Amino acid sequence: MSKFKKIAVEIVDTIGIDNIISATHCATRLRLQVKDRERINDEKIRSISDVKGVFFNSGQYQIILGTGIVNKVYSEFAAAFNVTEVSKEEMIQQSGNRLQRGIRNLSDVFVPIVPILGATGLFLGLKGVLFNDTVLAWFGSNADNIPLYLKTLTTVLCDTAFAFLAAFICWSAFKKFGGTPIVGFLIGLMLVSPALPNAYDVAYGNANPIYVFGFIPLVGYQGSILTALITGIIGAKLEIVLRKVMPDSMDLIFTPFVVILLSVSIALLVLGPLVHGFEHYAILAIQQFLSLPAGIGGLLIGFLYPIAVMTGMHHMFIMIETSLIAGTGFNPLITVCAMYGFANAAVCLAISLKSRSPSFKTAGISATATQLLGVSEPALFGIVMRTGIRAIAIMLICSALGGMVLSLLSIKANSYGLAVLLSPLMYIYDHYQVVSYICVGVAVFILAFIMTTLLVKINDAPGDKTENHK
Repeated sequence: MSKFKKIAVEIVDTIGIDNIISATHCATRLRLQVKDRERINDEKIRSISDVKGVFFNSGQYQIILGTGIVNKVYSEFAAAFNVTEVSKEEMIQQSGNRLQRGIRNLSDVFVPIVPILGATGLFLGLKGVLFNDTVLAWFGSNADNIPLYLKTLTTVLCDTAFAFLAAFICWSAFKKFGGTPIVGFLIGLMLVSPALPNAYDVAYGNANPIYVFGFIPLVGYQGSILTALITGIIGAKLEIVLRKVMPDSMDLIFTPFVVILLSVSIALLVLGPLVHGFEHYAILAIQQFLSLPAGIGGLLIGFLYPIAVMTGMHHMFIMIETSLIAGTGFNPLITVCAMYGFANAAVCLAISLKSRSPSFKTAGISATATQLLGVSEPALFGIVMRTGIRAIAIMLICSALGGMVLSLLSIKANSYGLAVLLSPLMYIYDHYQVVSYICVGVAVFILAFIMTTLLVKINDAPGDKTENHK
């Protein structure tokens, strides 16, 4: 029997084949829907080789195995046992409360967009470095000597994603909610058509909106996340309805025709004027909250974000961050949230080094490395939360303090999607930003490591709760 098949067999033997309803997996976890959660011995599951932790959330029993391992275990699991296989999306729809499912559905629209905005953020950072007057002076040059073709190329690399962000969101919304993605993409392009007055030009007074019926402003919706998102959802739902009633001979042409006509009309004449104003003030409110005196805003978000991760509510941050980047070009929210990664890694590493259990120590060090690369679940659920309240409290406190300091220093990323070791790349557009961010991140890591080393006591018995509260 192979190593991974043995792991799969031990998991099933412990949970009970008759207790498993369905199964799927993500990047790090085997996700199981079970009939009776109380039948499962968590400690026996944790003692299985390569299992880094377990937790039950949103109706799913989730076993943390780590990247790479989970794929191999799931393959053996699926091959050896006759268990209903469902997609991650289907399992989400079957589990959790209505709010959690709604937030996940919305976040799923933005997940495919994260890589392109993350890459664009890196392009912007490199542009900020290469076109910096100080850097150019090292080579005996200045901004006036930069060739036109180079300026044009950097503009193409840095501006395209944001200019057509509405198209990407509509495409993803159509795909998520059951419409035809290419129809959604066209609708999104129409929202930012060059024929419409550019939203940024109108905002800065360089252009005037065109008025319909004398009172409805007609403008492009560059950077308007909610308008594109709601339009995509409405369009996808409308297409599903029309496909059911449209005659087969007319479906190919007339269904897209009606969907595009109604979706664009609703977006430009109804949704846009209403939603764009709300979105504008929502972004201002978030910025004002992060700018509260004494860094209170950063302190609160730095404290609440890890709790959101524990409860699965952190998906809502993706939409907010996308709105911030599209509306302002910067993302101060991910900056204060990112301190969770530094604190979680440090607490996990300190616990691992203090433990005398070889298997727990190995799992902890592996989870620390995974967290440093941006995947937090093995460290959070497998080590920190398993250790007890003191470890969790230290992680929350250090995350909150880091968020507070970064708010006071006015540090803000120009991208998202990068965590811990890679996250400084989101600040290379400015020397002060990247140096300040690295210093605070390292300070948070050191503080969390020292506090955990001094305040968290580890029992020697492997498999027990590791924190001693005496």
